[in-house]
Amino acid sequence: MTPANLADTVLSAARAVFETRGLDPAALPATTAVERPRNPEHGDYASTLALQLGKKVGVQPRELAAALAEELGRREGIKAVEIAGPGFLNIRLDAAVTGTIARTVVEAGAAYGHNEQLTGQKINLEFVSANPTGPIHLGHTRWAAVGDSLRRVLTAAGAEVTSEYYINDAGAQVDRFARSLFAAANGEPAPEDGYGGDYIGEIAQQILSENPELAGRPAETALPVFWTSGYALMLKEIRESLERFGVHFDVWFSEKELHDGGAVEHAIEELRKQGHIFEDGGAVWLRTTDFTDDKDRVLIRSNGEKTYFAADAAYYINKRERGFDRCIYLLGADHHGYIGRLKAIAACAGDDPKQNIEILIGQLVNLVRAGQPVRLSKRAGNIITLDELLEAVGKDAARYSLARSSTDSMLTLDIEEITKHSSDNPVFYVQYAHARISSILRVAQERGISKGEAYDPSLLSHERENNLLKTLGQFPAVVATAAELREPHRIAVYLEERVATDWHRFYDACQVVPKPEEPVEPVNQARLWLAEATRTVIANGLDLLGVSAPERM
Repeated sequence: MTPANLADTVLSAARAVFETRGLDPAALPATTAVERPRNPEHGDYASTLALQLGKKVGVQPRELAAALAEELGRREGIKAVEIAGPGFLNIRLDAAVTGTIARTVVEAGAAYGHNEQLTGQKINLEFVSANPTGPIHLGHTRWAAVGDSLRRVLTAAGAEVTSEYYINDAGAQVDRFARSLFAAANGEPAPEDGYGGDYIGEIAQQILSENPELAGRPAETALPVFWTSGYALMLKEIRESLERFGVHFDVWFSEKELHDGGAVEHAIEELRKQGHIFEDGGAVWLRTTDFTDDKDRVLIRSNGEKTYFAADAAYYINKRERGFDRCIYLLGADHHGYIGRLKAIAACAGDDPKQNIEILIGQLVNLVRAGQPVRLSKRAGNIITLDELLEAVGKDAARYSLARSSTDSMLTLDIEEITKHSSDNPVFYVQYAHARISSILRVAQERGISKGEAYDPSLLSHERENNLLKTLGQFPAVVATAAELREPHRIAVYLEERVATDWHRFYDACQVVPKPEEPVEPVNQARLWLAEATRTVIANGLDLLGVSAPERM
């Protein structure tokens, strides 16, 4: 038995008890779970199976727990089973069993933590999706960090994930952007509804240098060039900024191409077939109130103009027709009203809004230095850009700090705090643990000390070793939960509060590499296995957050 299959052992023991007592085996669940008790003094693992089954089979839970404890006590690798409260089972394992976790981790390597929970699911994950009219700003940056981490976590859980950036290039924003570039090229102030910031002048000058014939041309002939060239240059800058941030998109989807390719008309016809289209006042409507939306939505106005909502419907239907089982949207706090309408689109298209579409809403980010708000960007005018954040704090600190908190709450980042080289800084605390372990393993290698093949897990019997091993054993479950709940910040919390903390406590209490004058004992080799396993888990966890695992700091 290993800790990984302890739940199966508990269920097997329950089957044996049921058979002995003549209880109905149909009451047994297909699977069960074991958990780490909050108080380590209560044991290594806990099970509530007796509480779950007692009422079903007419046996007092504590009586059933006693029978389960007796049966489990006969199983190899289980040191003791205690009954608590009305029927909780607290299970203690032999050190040799707990110690097998280290070998499991080391042998799995970069694959440790991956699972098959979402195998078979094809997911479209859309995030950032900023207008191509300015640099990526701080609000987009939070979704870039969280979205890319979520992509990694969902992939680790077995899903086939396509990350997608929706380019909002079909609306009036890009037209205003082109007019702003034209004005800057001619030394004029930006239009009242246009865009400001030094970047407008920079792009305008670049367009002029590549197209000198534009100088002095009237707007009607120059604007199309500023539209096309400005759009291409801005989108290139956005791509490059995101790549520097470690965020790669599989698909860059153009809203303009959605319109030009007839996808909007196709979507309206598909929705009409479902029976949810109606006409009123010369406009074409989608009856989304049939599916809990607060009002019906216009698809085509009475003047024949298609609405943004029509594009939203077409985009969703396009995703589903590309074969995605689930479409996940990561949207900013100002898009909360989109939840009802997007789910209504899915329902009107004949899908299950609980299965085929998911909308996650994230709150805003504030940037401060020593508690004071950071001044607005010189280049972008009224925003802080991703590139400026990277310049101020670096990729690792930025990504970790943005991804380590739940997106349900507003986030304030203090530049001085997240760049501080101390244990008070979470990203430094976790990365330092990895670097410290790497240093230990280097010293061992330089002195010719190998962890060896003859690993004896029973030697890892110290309380600190036991705690660290059990923490490492939790990693696959943490990844699975983060994927299921769409909460990659759980990885960061686990790395900080469990792995790095338990490692430092272990290292303070247990000598890994002996002093030069001391002999190398088998326990030192066993601890090298544990050190390598810990380094593997930290590296794997940081990779899920898109953060490096340095070997030296």
